[in-house]
Amino acid sequence: MDEIRCSLCISQICRTVTELMGFDAPEAAAPANSVILDAADRFFGGERVERALLYNPDAVALWLYMKYTELFSDVVCRASIALPTLSVMPSVTPVCFASMYTGLMPEKHGIMSYTKPVLRVETIFDSAIKAGKKPIIISTEGDSISKIFLERDMDYIICETPDECNMHAEMILREDKHDIVVVYNGNYDGTMHRYGPESEEALAALTHNASAYAKLHDIADEAWTGRRRLCAFLPDHGCHEIDGGCGSHGLDMAEDMNIIHFFDFGK
Repeated sequence: MDEIRCSLCISQICRTVTELMGFDAPEAAAPANSVILDAADRFFGGERVERALLYNPDAVALWLYMKYTELFSDVVCRASIALPTLSVMPSVTPVCFASMYTGLMPEKHGIMSYTKPVLRVETIFDSAIKAGKKPIIISTEGDSISKIFLERDMDYIICETPDECNMHAEMILREDKHDIVVVYNGNYDGTMHRYGPESEEALAALTHNASAYAKLHDIADEAWTGRRRLCAFLPDHGCHEIDGGCGSHGLDMAEDMNIIHFFDFGK
C-alpha cells in the first residue's frame, strides 16, 4: 500500500486567512481550505475575523501527534478543529513557510532549497498591508521567517531565543495594535536534529511548544475579547530519525510531509 498523504496543503493557509479576514489574497495563491471556511462561517455567522494569531512551531509531524497525543493536550483543548495537512517539497523550513504565506508552490515562489532569500513575490503580508491591516512577525534571528519576509512595511521583532520571542508576543497581544501576529518557535526542530525526534530532550521541547502556544492563545483570548479572532498552531513540515539517532527532514516521505494544523475561533 502506498503511503497515505494528506489531501489539504499548507499552501492553502494564505488564502484561508485572507478570506477569513476579508481581504484579497495574492492573485495566484492556492484556493482556501473550505473546511476551515465552513467551520468559521458556522461560528461567526458570516462575519469576518478581526485578529489572527498564527503560531509556527518547526518540524511538528502528524506522526508525533498520533504517537504522543497527550503531549498536545494544551493545543487540543484550545482547538475548534484539527486538520491533517501536507507540506511541500523539499520539506525544509524556508520552502515550506514561503508556500504557507504566499499560497504558492516552491517552483512559483522561487525558494526551492534550504536558502533564505527575501521573497519578491506577493505574500500574505503584502496583501494585508494593502488592505490596511497591520501584521507583525516575531522570530529568532537567522531563522527562515526572520529573513524571507523582510523588506515589507510592517513590524518585525527578531530575538535570540524562542522564549524571548514568546515574551515579546505576549506584550504585542496585550497591546492589541496588530491585526496579524505571526510567532515562530524552532525549539523542537533544533533539539530533534541533535538528539532525535523521540528523544527525551526533543519531546520536552515539543511539550514546551504546546504550552507556549496555549499561553499565547489564552492571552489573545483575553486581549481580543469582543473581537472575532483566529488562533492557529501551524507547523511547516515533519521529521524522521536518521542513522546515529539524530533527526532530519526534507524528503518526500510521509514522516516529513504529513503534519497537523489546529485552528480555534473566538469572539
